[in-house]
Amino acid sequence: MTILPFFAAVVVLQFFSSLTVAEIKSLTISNDSRPIILLEKFGIIEIGHVTVSVSSVSVSSPSSSPVPDSSKLGFLVLSEESLPEVLLELQQNFSFCVLDSHYILHFFTFIDLSPPPRSQFNKSYLITSPSDYSLFFANCVPETRVSMKVRAEIYHNLDPNGSNSKDYLLAGSTQLPGLYLVFSLCYLSFLCFWFCFCWNNKQIAKRIHLLMTVLLLVKSLTLICAAVYKHYVKVTGTAHGWNIVFYIFQFISVVLLFTVIVLIGNGWSFLKLKRHGKEKKLLMIVVPLQVLANIASIVIGETGPYTQDWVIWNQIFLLADITCCFVIVFAMVWSMCCLRETSKTDGKAVKNLAKLPVFRKFYVLVIGYLFFTRIVVVVVKMKADFRYQWLSNASEEIATLAFYSLMFYMFRPMEKSEYFDVDNEEETAELSSRNKSLGSETI
Repeated sequence: MTILPFFAAVVVLQFFSSLTVAEIKSLTISNDSRPIILLEKFGIIEIGHVTVSVSSVSVSSPSSSPVPDSSKLGFLVLSEESLPEVLLELQQNFSFCVLDSHYILHFFTFIDLSPPPRSQFNKSYLITSPSDYSLFFANCVPETRVSMKVRAEIYHNLDPNGSNSKDYLLAGSTQLPGLYLVFSLCYLSFLCFWFCFCWNNKQIAKRIHLLMTVLLLVKSLTLICAAVYKHYVKVTGTAHGWNIVFYIFQFISVVLLFTVIVLIGNGWSFLKLKRHGKEKKLLMIVVPLQVLANIASIVIGETGPYTQDWVIWNQIFLLADITCCFVIVFAMVWSMCCLRETSKTDGKAVKNLAKLPVFRKFYVLVIGYLFFTRIVVVVVKMKADFRYQWLSNASEEIATLAFYSLMFYMFRPMEKSEYFDVDNEEETAELSSRNKSLGSETI
């Protein structure tokens, strides 16, 4: 089995994965026979340090095979510019070992390991050329399985003469703490304004407005946790537990957002559980899909491309998220079609058709938001230079804030609203019919 298909697959994976935050990571590789393993992907602007420590190394091969050559197993750093040259070498010679390439930054091989039973090694490498780099482990001995514990520490040296000058958020990510802090302040200001507006119009505010207020609060807390999380990673290399808090609020925020979109998009302004069975069924589809997508997102964020199931979890995340978006869009289109059809038969053509312009605007808004955050942001992340990877995060947050602002403006509490006035009349008519039926039963 040659290394070329595996190396090509890893190269393709790099285009779909963002730069790692380069925090201090401890990895465990167990009984792995892959010829090439991508451990970290990172960018260096000026001076960077890469430290790799391995311990508890174990190499096993079939009894019929010779003793594995230790020089054919080791770690390497490869720059983005050298990648095509290495691929060309592999194409010209399928049995070529990437550790023998002249285009790699040779780290160390298993020859440098201390004798058993400890079998450990520690080495640092200074990188001075600005580029996008990848840290690999290569196994050029077929049918050989490797088990080991790896500790990778990658950071920028901001001040060569300073003692506390390490920046673990490398090129393209070091701006994230400030970025998330700015947007958290924007959402907190938005929350205060929305709360005051709803309080001043509490006589006409609906339950959906309360749910929208909770959504703003959770979104603000999510961004605050993201800012603190990235700050600790930037300064110390570890999250100090803030990653867990961030994932919790992120999960609640995403589920709340899709719930609000479903409820508004299907005309469920009062949360009337008995009237609208279709919305309950829709939520039973959307919410589990978002739970699955968030679980996959956590696995992707907390592990890395070195795990064998990492690609599968990426596929699960994409599939669940895209399916959820498709279900929401389909349900909104279906609601508009049903509204248009019922307006011709129930004698309320004018009243029902009054909803269509609002639903059409909201439908276009949701489609635009989903398209931008699921496609445009990914394209920006793939095409942007490694120094400007933070632009994809900024564009996503700007689009989300704009979507929130337009959605909240369209469905704010108002005396005269095309959306809520029709629902109020329908609610009044239903209550009147119920009272009449109860009165007839009593007689």
